[in-house]
Amino acid sequence: MKVLVVGGGGREHALIRKIKESERVTEIACCPGNGGISYDAQCYPVSATDTDGVVKLAKEIKADFVVVAPDDPLVAGMVDTLNEAGFATFGPKAAAAVIEGSKVFSKNLMLKYNIPTAEYKVFDNAEDAVSYVREKNEFPTVIKADGLALGKGVIIPESFAEAEAGIREIMQDKIFGESGNNVVVEEFLTGPEVSVLAFTDGKCVKPMVSSMDHKRALDGDKGLNTGGMGTVSPNPYYTDEIAAECMDKIFIPTIQAMNAEGRTFKGCLYFGLMLTPKGPKVIEYNCRFGDPETQVVLPRLKTDIMDIFEAINNETLSELAIEWSDDAAACVIIASGGYPKAYPKGLEITGLENGQCDGVVVYHAGTALNGDKLVTSGGRVLGITALGKDLQQALEKSYAAVDTIQFENKHFRKDIGKRALDACK
Repeated sequence: MKVLVVGGGGREHALIRKIKESERVTEIACCPGNGGISYDAQCYPVSATDTDGVVKLAKEIKADFVVVAPDDPLVAGMVDTLNEAGFATFGPKAAAAVIEGSKVFSKNLMLKYNIPTAEYKVFDNAEDAVSYVREKNEFPTVIKADGLALGKGVIIPESFAEAEAGIREIMQDKIFGESGNNVVVEEFLTGPEVSVLAFTDGKCVKPMVSSMDHKRALDGDKGLNTGGMGTVSPNPYYTDEIAAECMDKIFIPTIQAMNAEGRTFKGCLYFGLMLTPKGPKVIEYNCRFGDPETQVVLPRLKTDIMDIFEAINNETLSELAIEWSDDAAACVIIASGGYPKAYPKGLEITGLENGQCDGVVVYHAGTALNGDKLVTSGGRVLGITALGKDLQQALEKSYAAVDTIQFENKHFRKDIGKRALDACK
């Protein structure tokens, strides 16, 4: 098989490395890819949001299967167009991808079908939203832009002044563009967070192993929200009992709700969960593999990923047994100094050979090739993933590799996995 992967970040690199393990795959292409991905796949300079360009490329290279990984092209309907052109695909169609594309849609879906989530209200103008927050006077609170915002469309103000400023930035200053036309204001939930990715063909849902993300830029969960500074798997808070409760009250009801709405979801559905004192609740849905959760989940997958993708495409997922390793996995993100705000690009990266490092897997997120030199090209630059017999061992291996990889002003959190380790004691 010849497989085309759409996207160019760490998640896509993790997918490509797993697809590469399949004995059925002879060739992997990626668009646009990045410097590190180019060691594992043939990269083409076609934007991940250029639907016509991707279809044209798929035809030119005679792709047998197309994996659409990022949220933007999924929400825009790239899978629909590829299917119309006759390509087998992995990823939901636009009607289903709206579960991430619109926070208003997903919150209303949960309310309608009694899926546990935070209490909320939706607003289409800033004055009403500000008035509501003033009257409610409960902080911290959560304010979400309705549409896609590169994983940064959620703010958690600690005061009314912060909340008002955030609402006006989103709705009036349009810092996230049209995604801020509507906002969701919801209650602040407390408890351990869990990320669960799930394979589904619209009839059957098979959750993957759990993980824990670390969103804040600085140690101790301080600083600005980022796309994720590291992950560990499994998440020790996610017990077998909680997994069973989530299956009964969240996972299956969500798939059934989407079917009832005529929006059958086929692909990877991401459940962002909060284990509250009143039970598990949904914080958010994503219509695709999470980043950097994928970087610790897929290394634990033992089943051929192309068998899974084809079973989803053919709606035969219930017939496939999916196996997972008992190993623990840890991923530490190395970012550019300044991320998630302004940061330089083009800094030379040393300590890697052919993009990799012994004893770990290096997933490239923001890298480029400048001649034969590997350089930085994004905020999150590399994800360093290690497997171990337990989480402590995986973290030690990952951090040892982080120390050997260098570029000017590199930044990483030194406490990835600390909460998980504490929970295991």
